[in-house]
Amino acid sequence: QVQLAESGGGLVQPGGSLRLSCAASTFTLDDYSIAWYRQAPGKGHEEVSCISISEGRTYYKDSVKGRFTISRENAKNTVYLQMNSLKPEDPAVYYCTTAECSPYTNTYYPTSDWGQGTRVTVSS
Repeated sequence: QVQLAESGGGLVQPGGSLRLSCAASTFTLDDYSIAWYRQAPGKGHEEVSCISISEGRTYYKDSVKGRFTISRENAKNTVYLQMNSLKPEDPAVYYCTTAECSPYTNTYYPTSDWGQGTRVTVSS
C-alpha cells in the first residue's frame, strides 16, 4: 500500500514562508508523479501543484503560481512544497499523493489514499 507522510506545517504570519515535505518509506518517490492538495475547513480537496515522473515538469494552480515551488530530492526520497508570500487564503491541511499530472488541463488525479496531512495556519 502506498503511504506518504506530510510534515512541515505550522503557524506563520502573512507574507511568511514554510516548506512542506512529503516522504515515502515503502517505495521510491521518483517512480511517481506527486501532487499536493489542500483542504480548508468545510471544503473539499483543492489541487495545488504537481510534479511529473518523467521530465520533472511542474504544474501550479493559479492561486499559488509564483509563490509556491514544488521540487524533488531523490536522495532523501522526498518531495517539497516551498510556500512563500503566504496569504490569509492559504491556511488548510496540506496533503501529498501519488498522482497523474495532466499537462493539457493542469488537473491532478490522485492515485493513492489521503494521509494525515500537515496543517498550515496563516495569522498575524
